[in-house]
Amino acid sequence: MARVIVAETAREDLDGLVRTRSLPPSARDRVRRSIAPLASFPLLGPALDGRWRGFRSIVGPWPWMLIVYAFDEPVDLVIVVTIQDAREGGSPRSSP
Repeated sequence: MARVIVAETAREDLDGLVRTRSLPPSARDRVRRSIAPLASFPLLGPALDGRWRGFRSIVGPWPWMLIVYAFDEPVDLVIVVTIQDAREGGSPRSSP
């Protein structure tokens, strides 16, 4: 089972989304539940491309929330690196 950690930048991203999207107080717990399966299935999300090559993503507790992570297989570690609003133009994209 992989260890899952959330980078400080991802925490800051989530804090910003909570403020700017008026998310409920349960938002952090909901995100925690969304990333929990990564411990057992670290390759769950599709691979990203372009400048995000080497990362993967899953959809968060809201359909517009994109959770971007990297899996370091040799050490069995998942690192959530950012949490973005997928509706924004600069958000990460997966390969078709």
